[in-house]
Amino acid sequence: MKPTDHSPVVSQRVADLLAERILSGELKPGERIKQDVLTEELNISRIPVRDALRILESRGLVSLRANAGARVTSMTTHDMEVSYKIRERLEPMLLEESVPHLTDGDIEEMRDILDRLDAVTDVEAYLPLDRQFHFAAYRRHNAPQLAQIVERLWDTTQPYRRAYTKLSLKNGARIMQTEHKLLFGAFERREVETAQATLVMHIRRTRIGLVNYGYLIGAAPVVRTSTF
Repeated sequence: MKPTDHSPVVSQRVADLLAERILSGELKPGERIKQDVLTEELNISRIPVRDALRILESRGLVSLRANAGARVTSMTTHDMEVSYKIRERLEPMLLEESVPHLTDGDIEEMRDILDRLDAVTDVEAYLPLDRQFHFAAYRRHNAPQLAQIVERLWDTTQPYRRAYTKLSLKNGARIMQTEHKLLFGAFERREVETAQATLVMHIRRTRIGLVNYGYLIGAAPVVRTSTF
């Protein structure tokens, strides 16, 4: 990248790079993003870095505050609970849009992903496969605004889902496998209502786990102040 290159393409590349570092866990929730370090690392000016941070702020991955710089967005247990409750309502809608239009190729792709998920014990291998499985079921939608919201919810909760999945793979992998197989069966039969009910159960179980074990996975506690 050239130091004088201020094009939107460069800003998007920087945003993509930072998003990858956040979603991979390289950058942790609450961690400060040092613009000077980035400009030196990437050999670019501050302008595309600032623009990239604004892009990530719009995606909910970065928090920008005056005189405080940029930090990776962090969540409280209540934030996560709300995010997952929204998912419980919106993702069944996305399934309704998509499942009737799934192709045989989509089903075979999900079958292959499911087989690979069953054999995985490492969280860094599990998370992308899990996402591929779910998003393959959503891909035949005709509701881009809904899909965009769902993707944002997945992205913003990813660091905490990673930590919780580490615990789950040790203690509850069989439950996750069973839920995925139930989902796949409903997708294969194009049974929308069964798929929706199973998905709600799947998301809700994770929500309860995230809330119960938030203190173990780095979520900040909720601090409530009295007005009296």
